[in-house]
Amino acid sequence: MKIAELKELTKQELLDKLAEENANLVRVKLSHSVSPLDNPSQIKAIRKNIARINTELTLRDLNN
Repeated sequence: MKIAELKELTKQELLDKLAEENANLVRVKLSHSVSPLDNPSQIKAIRKNIARINTELTLRDLNN
């Protein structure tokens, strides 16, 4: 997800997206521990999305 897309979302939508991404990360890590993923860089991409969402939430809190 791009930063520009995140800026268009409301705070509640960002929180929902964050919860969704965290659940997705847990699911992918679990499936990777059972059997290797075809694309293990998928975990890295999910973690980066979580970091982007957290950054946007922090920026919004600081600006208010």
